[in-house]
Amino acid sequence: MKIEVVTLFPDMIAGALRHGIVGRALERGLLSVGTEDPRAHTSDVHRTVDDRPYGGGPGMVLKPQPMLAAIRAAQARLPEGSPRVCLSAQGEPFSQAVAQELAGIPGLLLVAGRYEGVDERVIELGIDRELSVGDYVLSGGELPALTVIDAVARLLPGALGDERSSGEDSFSEGLLDWPHYTRPEVFEGRAVPAVLLSGNHADIGRWRLQQAVARTWLRRPDLIARRGLTPEAQRLLSEFLAAGAARDERLRMRK
Repeated sequence: MKIEVVTLFPDMIAGALRHGIVGRALERGLLSVGTEDPRAHTSDVHRTVDDRPYGGGPGMVLKPQPMLAAIRAAQARLPEGSPRVCLSAQGEPFSQAVAQELAGIPGLLLVAGRYEGVDERVIELGIDRELSVGDYVLSGGELPALTVIDAVARLLPGALGDERSSGEDSFSEGLLDWPHYTRPEVFEGRAVPAVLLSGNHADIGRWRLQQAVARTWLRRPDLIARRGLTPEAQRLLSEFLAAGAARDERLRMRK
């Protein structure tokens, strides 16, 4: 997969990509990431890429000419039809489903805005889609772009040491992840759940699914409301809730 990032801070992108799963994907040739700086497409001595907004107000807005020139230069290095995505607070929420969608295409162009944003004509003329990584404010689009790259890179075949890992990540099935344990078996008085030591893979699978469903119900019920549950997951959630109700009743009786 080939990704290009339009950014005023190309070193910020290159530096973050040297490590971990993305770094290994780059080394293995599974992924390539290039950058295009809009400053390279200016003609004045100060390499000006921003100006005051029409209508007044605080901050500066990225100018259309250098931004569109940078987008078009980066686009020329990508496979035909690669989507042009702007990281924006106005965009649709970025999710695991979107990451999986993007991981299935050969090329992707990401535009990292700065300041108060980009001139709207950049969106109209040079962007196919806007994505948001959350309902909060960042100084620029570089960190969101890196988030998208990381989420997509780990889904590329061969990027992970064990291909099952991406399928078991949080959100891959619309649920949060289950608890994980490793050695030692007992740590500061807390033991690994006995089912994980049993060697019974069917029981372990049921326990993990129940833990994932319960954790999602407790922490992110909106995910369940949005996607629903399979019959098996619903049964395990009902068992979890019934066990909790029985435990609460026993505690009440002891008081």
